[in-house]
Amino acid sequence: MGRQRLQPTDLRSHRWFGRADLRTFAHRSRTKQIGFAADDFDGKPVIAILNTWSDANSCHAHFRLRAEEVKRGVWQAGGFPLEMPVLSLGETYMKPTTMMYRNLLAMETEEILRANPVDGVVLLGGCDKTVPALLMGATSMNVPAIFVSAGPMLRGNWRGQLLGSGTDVWKYWAEKRAGNLDDCAWSEMEDGIARSFGTCMTMGTASTMAAAAEALGLMLPGASSIPAADSSHPRMATAAGRRIVEMVWEDLRPRDILTTEAFENAVTVAMALGGSTNAIVHLVAMAGRAGARLDLDRFDALSRRTPFLANIRPSGQFLMEDFYYAGGLRALMARIRDLLHTGALTVNGRTVGENIEGAAVWTDAVIASRDKPLGPEGGVAVLRGNLAPSGAVIKHTAMEPRLLRHSGPAVVFRDYNDLERRLDDPALPVTPGSVLVLQSAGPLGAPGMPEWGMLPLPKKVLALGVRDMVRVSDARMSGTAYGACVLHVAPESFVGGPLAFVQDGDVIELDVPGRRLTLNVPDDELARRRAVWRPREVAYPRGFGALYAKHVLQADQGCDFDFLRGTEPIAEPEIH
Repeated sequence: MGRQRLQPTDLRSHRWFGRADLRTFAHRSRTKQIGFAADDFDGKPVIAILNTWSDANSCHAHFRLRAEEVKRGVWQAGGFPLEMPVLSLGETYMKPTTMMYRNLLAMETEEILRANPVDGVVLLGGCDKTVPALLMGATSMNVPAIFVSAGPMLRGNWRGQLLGSGTDVWKYWAEKRAGNLDDCAWSEMEDGIARSFGTCMTMGTASTMAAAAEALGLMLPGASSIPAADSSHPRMATAAGRRIVEMVWEDLRPRDILTTEAFENAVTVAMALGGSTNAIVHLVAMAGRAGARLDLDRFDALSRRTPFLANIRPSGQFLMEDFYYAGGLRALMARIRDLLHTGALTVNGRTVGENIEGAAVWTDAVIASRDKPLGPEGGVAVLRGNLAPSGAVIKHTAMEPRLLRHSGPAVVFRDYNDLERRLDDPALPVTPGSVLVLQSAGPLGAPGMPEWGMLPLPKKVLALGVRDMVRVSDARMSGTAYGACVLHVAPESFVGGPLAFVQDGDVIELDVPGRRLTLNVPDDELARRRAVWRPREVAYPRGFGALYAKHVLQADQGCDFDFLRGTEPIAEPEIH
């Protein structure tokens, strides 16, 4: 690589362990206190293992063991591993949403690395927001880092049917609400849908962000799609432990890898996968930490030129286990090689082009060929118009094509509580052609921009056999979700974005091919509504919620905190 290798005295941890003074005596003696000898750590890279294991995060149930396997690799390569627990963002339980706490984990990651004698770090994450949070913090700290994803869980099974996380839950919940599924069947599905540790096995946010991390160059090649229960997964964890030690000696850091070209690779891969809309928010935030250029318009341009190839739910038929055994991410990247910056550097010291050389697709039904793609363009479109001046997004590969161009009267819900109260009211003025609108669901309005964007359909519409409608909100939606859901409308309604002024009966026009989202209300009428609009109170008067409310940016800027963006250096702590 042409890099000059570090010497032991160049290590960051040398300031803690290598000097002959009183403070070093304390550091060394306390390390010996837990049973380590001087030979274990003298002159060796100290490798932090940031572990997001928690009993409240079932996706990460295997991380206790994976941390030990990473340690094994660190020891094998001559490093000194220190496992450090950090906040676990379990998507299932945390309320109001893990998105509200993504930046908290990012801050913790940055500061725990800065405050301790760390030369390099292995990041153990997987469940949706843990991926961007860990990578954002590690990028800001900018010590050598490698990411180990939790991996997807095994396929779900029910009465001979394969089940996918989230996607099939919503599918069959709609059938249950329509009266087509009984309680016994629903209970059987509950027992069969989540069969192992690991993240959602659909192309949800977890799988999308793991793939993005690999495409960025922050994971070992092929690592992102290994099923959590496959024996290749612990072998990969040990290999990551070995590699991080070499990365320290090579002084290979995240911002050496995270160029604008690397982010374009990640976006291109996410589009070819039909990946989660959440990737837009996270990748924009991550680019802001790396000093790379990435905005919504670049997302849309890359999506338009990228074929949709991954036949994985919710936009397709198969699951992540099928994707891995069909060749995995290396094979998909090989099929779009001409669309990638193949000279981009990765954590193994090789380029993207070198890492995907020789990769082959074994099942075209799962990873489509370029001459027979599932669709001519990527999975996410960016919309603009007077209803979303700063942009909105839609996962058009996971909606009914008949709604790609649609115009209909709005049925407005002021917040999620209003939605729950009135959705199934027989008097609700809704038809299959209506446009469901949810307000106060954005970064500040909810707060935390929850995954409410896949608004459930009213029972009176379900009874007609309808299973998709146009829905518009400033919320996000799960990457496992589907439907004609316009999301991330910016600016959000809570801060006075145009979404705040939509009223029942207003005609909303969606034009996905034209990338437009239009509220057909005259400008003078919108100005009148704006003049009488009054903002609501922020929900949190103190604590992290107050910090969040004061500093969070809008969706088009990645919802990072304004004071965390950029690459300005922070002084190393004094060793006193």
